[in-house]
Amino acid sequence: MSAEAAFQDAVLARLAADVDVQAVLGDPARVFDAAPNGAAYPYLAAGRAVSEPRDALDADLIEHRLTLHLWTRDTGRRETKVMLGIIRAVVHEADMTLDGGYELVSCRAVYADVFGAQDNRLAHGVLRIRALIQTI
Repeated sequence: MSAEAAFQDAVLARLAADVDVQAVLGDPARVFDAAPNGAAYPYLAAGRAVSEPRDALDADLIEHRLTLHLWTRDTGRRETKVMLGIIRAVVHEADMTLDGGYELVSCRAVYADVFGAQDNRLAHGVLRIRALIQTI
């Protein structure tokens, strides 16, 4: 398993298990690696991920940025902002256990944006998470 996959798995599992996330994304929470065709709204799906080595003298480190995409039918954008705030609160500075021989050093929500989709029937929220991951 890669550090990137271990981090994404931990983030999505944490979100899916959180009662506040379940309150806005359903129970079970509609949190996906990739949204299935016909997924009910609202839902959250993993998106772009970028990694760069950040090795130190005595540590094998990776800086990883994971983008989460929230899709809602909220044309006014307020509901989407509320949902994005709930999701951010769950992952920002979260202490998560990673599988595969990796340790999460830090996790911060560093960017959020909400905008309308091209057809104006959907709202799209984006949350970018920056993590520092160490190989143990």
